[in-house]
Amino acid sequence: MQAFRAAGGRGMNVTVPFKLEAFALADRHTPRARAAGAVNTLAFGADGILGDNTDGAGLVRDLTVNLGCALQGRRVLLLGAGGAARGAILPLLGERPAVLAIANRTMAKAEELVRAFAADAGETRLSASSFAALAGQSFDVIINATAASLSDDVPPLPPGLYADGALAYDMMYGRGDTAFMAAAAPTAPHVSPTASACWSSRRPRASPCGAASGPTAERCWPSCGARSTPAETGCGRHAPGWAGSDARCWRPCCCCCSGR
Repeated sequence: MQAFRAAGGRGMNVTVPFKLEAFALADRHTPRARAAGAVNTLAFGADGILGDNTDGAGLVRDLTVNLGCALQGRRVLLLGAGGAARGAILPLLGERPAVLAIANRTMAKAEELVRAFAADAGETRLSASSFAALAGQSFDVIINATAASLSDDVPPLPPGLYADGALAYDMMYGRGDTAFMAAAAPTAPHVSPTASACWSSRRPRASPCGAASGPTAERCWPSCGARSTPAETGCGRHAPGWAGSDARCWRPCCCCCSGR
């Protein structure tokens, strides 16, 4: 990092598993980075290094704006207790869900996050759990913030967690579905790709939370790097970043595709 900065670099993004280390590197932190205790954005200036955390803000925007899924009054399950999860908690609480449950393989780490954010919970019921202790509960939105997908693994979740019309969301991404998304597909009515995921030639299904159906075209969008002009989405707006034909991955409003 120091070599990059010395060569004129103005800043950098930091991915898992280095967000806690990036927090320690920063000389100053934005309020949301301090609340998260983790940093994914470093800005280099004459007065030192500023650390910021945009994970939670980006997650909430994707859920509420791109996917049209309001979180207020909903039961939300956040899987994981590392830097990605910690950065998501405050923005999620800002949407006033009825429940925000934090589940982790090591329950003590989830309990630590509950204590850290209890004062910000307001009327939201904020709780900690192990994965096994989730048995018998159901949720409207389940967000995977663990690093399991990076090793093509899935958190050991009990069955029956997805409520009617539930949304599954993975904060990790790669080419095609992550293991978490593939595991969720048979049980979650709505499976959402992350902002960097690409849609293949599958037939779109309805979007989450009772919204209108997905893109107007019968096919979803082509794979990354393909040149195409996106059709207008079923939400009545163009895919984010739409500017005609260029080599982008287009984001439809539908959040679930079933195999043809």
